[in-house]
Amino acid sequence: MSSLVHLARNPRYPTYEKLDQEDEGSPTSARRVKVYGPSRSHKRCLLYSAVVFVVSSIFGYLLLLLSTTHTTGTLDSIALTLGLHKSIYAVVIDAGSTGSRVLALSFHQSILDDSLKLDDELFIEQEPGLSAFAENPKMGAEKIAELVDRAKGFVPQKAWSNTPMVLRATAGLRLLPEGKANAILDEVRRLFASSPFHTTENSVAIMEGSDEGLFAWVNINFLSDRLFGKPSQMLAALDLGGGSTQITFPLIEETQRSKFPSDDVHPLKMFGQQIYIYTHSYLGLGLMAARKAILSMGNPEGSTDLASECINPINKNKKFKYGGKEYTVQGPANPEILKKKRKNPDEGFDETPIVRLKECTDLARSYLNSQNMTKPDGILDFEITAFSYFFDRATEVGLLTDIYAGGTVLFKDIKKATKESCMDPNVERPFMCVDLVFISTLLEDGYGFRPDTKIKLVKRVEGHEVSWSLGAAFHFLQNGL
Repeated sequence: MSSLVHLARNPRYPTYEKLDQEDEGSPTSARRVKVYGPSRSHKRCLLYSAVVFVVSSIFGYLLLLLSTTHTTGTLDSIALTLGLHKSIYAVVIDAGSTGSRVLALSFHQSILDDSLKLDDELFIEQEPGLSAFAENPKMGAEKIAELVDRAKGFVPQKAWSNTPMVLRATAGLRLLPEGKANAILDEVRRLFASSPFHTTENSVAIMEGSDEGLFAWVNINFLSDRLFGKPSQMLAALDLGGGSTQITFPLIEETQRSKFPSDDVHPLKMFGQQIYIYTHSYLGLGLMAARKAILSMGNPEGSTDLASECINPINKNKKFKYGGKEYTVQGPANPEILKKKRKNPDEGFDETPIVRLKECTDLARSYLNSQNMTKPDGILDFEITAFSYFFDRATEVGLLTDIYAGGTVLFKDIKKATKESCMDPNVERPFMCVDLVFISTLLEDGYGFRPDTKIKLVKRVEGHEVSWSLGAAFHFLQNGL
């Protein structure tokens, strides 16, 4: 792992010790002893002490409660109003395979425990991704400059020189030839060197897949207030990008660590406790990479004109771009036609071309098997959250009624939507069938999901974007560039 996420917090909880008193025994003398009760002043003192103890206990509990949430509590709000807080900013640019996104963030340090509290953010995305500029690196850097300018409008000018800015490229650049990827990164480094933000030679790089998974996991657990409790209550995270996918969850038992390759197990020290996290990034199993691979099966190697069982025969010459190339796709030459009787038998049949679901699923399963996936033992013990393309495709087929709040679905709901999409000759969504077939196969064959497995699909939590960028911002603020 290239970097260790270390979220430092120093809770100042009072320490209580129980002092045992020795039993002095009963009086040995037979003399009659006059026993006096406590005086009025003594009673008042005891009462005041009890009140102070109760108030202190309540206050201590409130401090503990407020320190275990990412939101701003009452005391912090008062401190903000009085100007006692110093704002802290960070700028993270996610150079993904299908687009680039800037996340500019503002925080303050809590007066309770010095933990970072998220105040506001700017999220802007643009297409295409940096990998599309493999033949014109300068133009790629110019597109990133547009995002930097937007960040300058969010961060106050007086804070520019103290605001760290980083760009991390993901699967899109990982899949490019090394020379072309470096040419793009060099142009972006020149741009960063001339920016007013705080940058170093480490500000621009290709991110390791494990970091992408860990940072996204920190993000969703932080926004959901799950980082501050027991590991068993933390969330598992599934991220589906264009070129790669990540799966991340805690390892509760020490015996679990030996079940996974050491490269996939990472120690994280957070808020006074060290936990171990399993994360694995599968390069080539992002949605766009998988779509391209599945649709290319059965076609001449290197061809950009593709015919596939996973495309409804009604679709002709449908185009999509991936990895700097444009592909033209159509359904098979021998389509399957579903015949359905009309209400009036004399009117004959309705004929609807459909995707042969079994054949398409076999193609997806064949590609998945070629990636040497290992089912992650233990993920079904956690509440599972999924985002990025998982959320997008579920929304587009109507599985979520509130696209802002997200929602929870069962895996069998995704399977049902997959079957319906493959039977729907929708010319406006020609790739929905193949995309859902891949997602279903990934979750079932790759991760071992059962029909009743619950999946919480999210895009934003309390108005904040769910991605790896927030987790990366924490890392760079706490550990430097």
